[in-house]
Amino acid sequence: MAVDRRDNGCPESAAVQPADVAPVAEDYGHDVSDPSKTHRTIIENARAAAAKEQGMTLWQGIKLYPKAVGWSVLISTCIAMEGYDISLVNNFYAFPQFTKKYGEYQPKSGTYEVTAPWQAGLSNGAMVGEIIGLFINGFVSERFGYRYTVMACLVMITAFTAIFFTAPNVETLLVAEILCGIPWGIFQTLAVTYASEVCPVALRGYLTTYVNFCWGLGQEIGIGVIRAMLSRDDEWAYRIPYALQWMWPLPLFVGIFFAPESPWWLVRRGRTEEAKKALLRLTSLDRETDFDADETIAMMVHTTALEEKITAGASYWDCFKGVDLRRTEIVCMTWAIQNLSGNSFSNYSTYFLKQAGLSDSDAYSFALGQYAINMVGVFGAWGLMTLGIGRRSLYLYGLCGLCTMLFILGFLGLVPHDHRRAGSLATGSIMIVWALFYQLTVGTVCYSLVTELSSRRLQIKTVVLGRNL
Repeated sequence: MAVDRRDNGCPESAAVQPADVAPVAEDYGHDVSDPSKTHRTIIENARAAAAKEQGMTLWQGIKLYPKAVGWSVLISTCIAMEGYDISLVNNFYAFPQFTKKYGEYQPKSGTYEVTAPWQAGLSNGAMVGEIIGLFINGFVSERFGYRYTVMACLVMITAFTAIFFTAPNVETLLVAEILCGIPWGIFQTLAVTYASEVCPVALRGYLTTYVNFCWGLGQEIGIGVIRAMLSRDDEWAYRIPYALQWMWPLPLFVGIFFAPESPWWLVRRGRTEEAKKALLRLTSLDRETDFDADETIAMMVHTTALEEKITAGASYWDCFKGVDLRRTEIVCMTWAIQNLSGNSFSNYSTYFLKQAGLSDSDAYSFALGQYAINMVGVFGAWGLMTLGIGRRSLYLYGLCGLCTMLFILGFLGLVPHDHRRAGSLATGSIMIVWALFYQLTVGTVCYSLVTELSSRRLQIKTVVLGRNL
């Protein structure tokens, strides 16, 4: 799982010669009538920009790209909105007022529960929508740009939330899950791709993994809202959390309306002048005199030319050709490992803890702690990466630790009924330790790996394929 960063800049050993760059430069809006301003100039500027970017420290990157950090954080907040929405879906299964409305009475326990088939249907309904949204994103964001795609999705979320709020039965909830899953799927890959394209190499690992912090933030807010509604006995106990989904789209829409488009996307569309303007909006030139926007744009043009020479197209099919096949395989398995290591199971923590014997309030309190640790763990992962521990090492050691804890959780299920309370508390405690270990390693590092492993030209589609798997 070695990380190949050749596509993040201009490789010194690139096989692209001036004659190769000329036709591509013309396609991307460069005047090729004067060779002194194109052929070798583009390559020389690209190499200069790549050398500066590769030698940039974290603090230099923050000083030069503070606006890029801000815009990336803003768009990543869409993931906080999605984390909030999805936390409601998975944690309402243990919510008494919700199960009384949408569940069935269980004579053996004397309580209401959403039956297992409907739990699977609702959760998988959201996943079906996300798969559709992910594939749509591979086409739409490349055609219309990141900003307009996100804003359109925010409008869709605003409309679809009304279905959640007014749902009279579980069948209507399923429709809402599928429809909302479409923009959710788009957010999942678009936020991390935007972060990787607007920031230099020195910041990329931090801002792509910040997406994972946003997941935890949204889930923490969602669990907190549900926990606060436990004391209510009416239908507003679950309608209020659904209604609070409307607090996200409007401020996000306004902020993203003023955000700059990705310079890489503009270069791929042949709009180099607009790419330069967008790049200048992402930087603070008064803080860094060595920065040259023309050199950076030349690096983008040259990298795009190199990838265009290697890969004839930019379709999903091209992800399975040549060297990109290997990239696609690694990205798909990197993202699949997230769920295979127990992440899917952790999303149902409140329901699982209730079944293990904890009360409603204790189950949600444990979940609050779990999601708080999710956020703190991201910063811990940043610290480990800053110390020089490689992404691959974090992934492998993390998987070993997670596997051990999952075995412990499994054996805790064998605790005798007489000690069920103690076993339940031990289960909750191990789940919190699991959450910390997960966020320090696999959960956070994944977002950095999937963007660094894929080529620029096929980045969105490669990430989409990995996320779908």
